[in-house]
Amino acid sequence: MKLIVGLGNPGKEYDGTRHNIGWDAVTLAAEAAEATPFSKKAAFHAEVSEATIGGKKVLFAHPLTFMNLSGNSVQTFKSFFKIDNADILIVQDEMDFPVGTFKFSTGSGPAGHNGILSIQQATGSREIARLRIGVGKPDRHIAREDYVLGKFSAAEKKLLKSQAKNINKAIQDWVTQGLTKTMNVWNGV
Repeated sequence: MKLIVGLGNPGKEYDGTRHNIGWDAVTLAAEAAEATPFSKKAAFHAEVSEATIGGKKVLFAHPLTFMNLSGNSVQTFKSFFKIDNADILIVQDEMDFPVGTFKFSTGSGPAGHNGILSIQQATGSREIARLRIGVGKPDRHIAREDYVLGKFSAAEKKLLKSQAKNINKAIQDWVTQGLTKTMNVWNGV
């Protein structure tokens, strides 16, 4: 079994924000995989959807714990389903990348991302794959917190929409081919 977690914050006020790009990407990936509709699962502190990709069962999840407590949800899934770290993918926003770019990584620290910090603390590991989707950096007059909770511009939305198929394919490749092969294909594209 594979677990794909889209980071974000629950609530209409966070829809379409930079911080919720992980949540949005996982929603699109679930749709592309013809997964079941997302439904709330209180025991996992998340909305969950299921699909089969390349013969493998995949759970798509949106933690409902708010970003800074995402680790609670991930650890609950990990413990209940006995999921190895190698079978978990976290999809997140990344300010160090321009809008529309993305990259897989593992083994690095949270770099100021509180959702990743929470997951690494709850699981006791940095060895969980991450798909980091670029949201760009704010200019020096905008606080980071305000920037990530802001909405994308029309041009940025168009760019992200043009990348959606690539992101979906990259996620499917992670499921079917594993992290190393997927990194070799997609990092730097």
